Amino acid sequence: MSAATRTPADVASGLLCIVALLKRERTRAVARAAFPRRRAHMIMLKSAAELDEQLTKQLVDAVLVDAGAGEDAARVLARADDFQSLPFLLMTSLLPADGPLLARATEQGIADVLIDGVDDAVAREVVLRRAFSSRFERALLEPPPLLHLETPLQLAVWRSVVRRAGRPVRTDQLARELGVSREHLSRSFAVGQAPTLKRVIDLVRVLAAAELSKNTGYDVRDVAQVLGFASSSHLSSTTQRLVGARASSLTRLRTVDLLGRFEREDGAAGELPE
Repeated sequence: MSAATRTPADVASGLLCIVALLKRERTRAVARAAFPRRRAHMIMLKSAAELDEQLTKQLVDAVLVDAGAGEDAARVLARADDFQSLPFLLMTSLLPADGPLLARATEQGIADVLIDGVDDAVAREVVLRRAFSSRFERALLEPPPLLHLETPLQLAVWRSVVRRAGRPVRTDQLARELGVSREHLSRSFAVGQAPTLKRVIDLVRVLAAAELSKNTGYDVRDVAQVLGFASSSHLSSTTQRLVGARASSLTRLRTVDLLGRFEREDGAAGELPE
């Protein structure tokens, strides 16, 4: 299990990115079985002090915490309320000594509890259901009607972009994934009333940025960093171009608001002379 930042290949293959504080060998074994290297990129924390660094280095899908980690476990779980888009899950044996920690964790908004020996076989499914990328993909599996994405190619591209949950993706990557040329992809995507491929990719990234911006543990710079924007200014200029709003406004804008703004901005862009 590596502590390195996940690679573009990891993202393209749909690997989950999980940050974990696991002290007991028992919980480590459960995590290794549930999330082998081919299924997840696991970042192991040595202490609670490393949590914020990892959460602002890349987009994290879930945080696993071993109740046996003592005060470090309590410190990590105390951050759950600041990152409500990222599920924090507690792994516990439900021993009497775990009671106070479990009670505090529940108050602090953890997403779920995995019980040793009871939930081992379903640990992957539980985490996958809660993971940020999975929830984002489920919410946007079907493209909004206003985008007019209807052909098999358009739908395949949309779902591939959404699966990345706002992480960067290039046109040539999508073309290789779909087995077509870059030129064919770009030409065949923006047909009818559909926006250009670049605008759709950027829209999905802004939707992800809006979701992450609602976490009090992130500021605009953090959101730009975890989603792979060159800078917070790059995120701001992208947001302004697509939805006519500043990146700082994303905390209060819902997905439906952003889509409405995108439709208006896209319509205005279409009215410009060539």
